[in-house]
Amino acid sequence: MKVRLDDIDWHILKELQNNGRITNVELARRVGISAPPCLRRVRALEEAGIIRGYRTLIDEKELGQDVTAFVLVGLSSQAEADLVAFEELVRRWPYVRECHMLSGEVDFLLKCVAPDLRHFQTFIIEELTKAAHVASVKTMLTIRQSKDEAALAIA
Repeated sequence: MKVRLDDIDWHILKELQNNGRITNVELARRVGISAPPCLRRVRALEEAGIIRGYRTLIDEKELGQDVTAFVLVGLSSQAEADLVAFEELVRRWPYVRECHMLSGEVDFLLKCVAPDLRHFQTFIIEELTKAAHVASVKTMLTIRQSKDEAALAIA
């Protein structure tokens, strides 16, 4: 770890993961310090890159995004320039919600969310498989989600 955190910093991180909309006054009360030093600590955690941002978690199914799939992608070239070019392309595809470069038999794991199977299939056929250096694509549709934990385990 690049930054040394004390118990209060850890407590702040835990509280913010549970509720990113908590007021600074309430956060300070929960971690046992006054509001001004609490705000300084939060800003320091943000500046250090430990807190990368704040998001609203949206239920995609409630908004008509009914298909979630994982896609294993193998490239024909593992040259750094080709890997970076693929990552840059992936950032432009709205159906791809996550992209992880892997070691082993495949190069990338994509998590995709689409409105329906037709849209997902069109994306796979018209965009992903036609992308430069894509040699193999293996898709796996999810049946149900058993766990969705956005928070990091903090003791």
